[in-house]
Amino acid sequence: MTAPMLTGAHFRLALTPEGWRRNLSVHFAADGTIRETIEDGNPAGLPVYENPVVPGVTDLHSHAFQYAMAGLSEVRRNPVDSFWSWRDIMYFFALTLSPEDMQAIAARLYLALLKGGYTGIVEFHYVHNDLDGTPYARREELSLAIFEAARATGLELTHLPVFYAHSNFGGETPTGGQRRFIQDLDGYHAMLDSLRAPAAEAGHVLGIAPHSLRAATPEEIARLMQMRDEMLPGCPVHIHVAEQVKEIEDSLAWNGRRPVEQLFDIAPVDDRWCLIHATHLTDAEVGQIARSGATVGLCSMTEANLGDGIFPATDFLAQGGEFGIGSDSNIATFAAQELQQLEYSQRLRDRQRNVLASPGQPHVAANLWTRAARGGARAAGRPEGAIAPGGMASFVELTSPEPEALLPVDPEACLDFHVFSGRGFHVGDVVVRGRKVVQSGSHPQEEAILAEYAAAMRRIAGRLDDRKTR
Repeated sequence: MTAPMLTGAHFRLALTPEGWRRNLSVHFAADGTIRETIEDGNPAGLPVYENPVVPGVTDLHSHAFQYAMAGLSEVRRNPVDSFWSWRDIMYFFALTLSPEDMQAIAARLYLALLKGGYTGIVEFHYVHNDLDGTPYARREELSLAIFEAARATGLELTHLPVFYAHSNFGGETPTGGQRRFIQDLDGYHAMLDSLRAPAAEAGHVLGIAPHSLRAATPEEIARLMQMRDEMLPGCPVHIHVAEQVKEIEDSLAWNGRRPVEQLFDIAPVDDRWCLIHATHLTDAEVGQIARSGATVGLCSMTEANLGDGIFPATDFLAQGGEFGIGSDSNIATFAAQELQQLEYSQRLRDRQRNVLASPGQPHVAANLWTRAARGGARAAGRPEGAIAPGGMASFVELTSPEPEALLPVDPEACLDFHVFSGRGFHVGDVVVRGRKVVQSGSHPQEEAILAEYAAAMRRIAGRLDDRKTR
């Protein structure tokens, strides 16, 4: 989907890095960034937004295909259900998907994310192979399905083909359930090379992602960093790390080092890296990540759903740490839900309220939204996620089906209302890099996207029925 490029907009109230600003004219550059911002009476006659606007957030961690299984694993099948039992269900589901299904599911998800306050996505993409585990004739087949979903919706894409080779630390042999994910280094290199041209042509950022220290050995990660230097210098690097207590225990049993300790031993972690989850950290590891400049990718709704644990956000942010938010398993598609859950997890642990405010921004939602927009853009390899000169011209208009409910709300508390009132998060227009992709809550391709998703779900249901009757 290609919408016409706007020259700018005039905001009655906009959330900027300095806080809320009124009567702000924002002029866009040809590359979809913000050229300048001026508080004025709109002498240029730019389109006026009477409702508050906030910077678009980049969803820094998604497995698109899991959107189609959201809500289907909430039945106890084990004496103690955990991440690991959920993972078995996810493997089973991944073995049902065709490239056509992948495209339809991703497009439906991306439509939902646009309406949930996101303007960009980082797709952590690890389903590469055909159903029997053999590579497609075009190794990049399923990645191209993701590219098409981004094109159809207008959501800005950073694509991370995932290197996944083993089932646990020490290079253990992968299981049959992982066969669609598995690559060797030569195959990964070939796939990455084949994606460079189509990604550049479409304006996508391409990055590298060793799945985890469980799925990639230190020697393989070193080779991936060589590929990065040769093929995609300075590109984003994302990795799952320290999500589960069992992961910590397995790492210690293998070589006596915790996953984060081990990662810093073997990799050049810096501000181009994003450590997904990093839930279980020592005080020393919290400081080490913060000093490195790496972004932590927090997926609060998925982490709660899977029983991962609580990230030490107060300590990390106090040390200058950067974070962004991701939808991960896509059980939630609203940025507001992720931020609400992040704040509430800290409240439950500390038995306090308004924990993740800051001295410069006492409004929790505004503080978290601003930081998540900044961190998500960093992790995606994009310009700053902010309504400010040099930032991306990507923003979300906040609306309400009950505008009278906002009448008693101080304008600077309007985002608090949207995130914490429990009355839903509603958007009007969504602009991505200067192009309006959602207008008054509607997307021009919505009907077709929903129809294709419904057809994909019918196909998947048929395949699941066939497998159950064998």
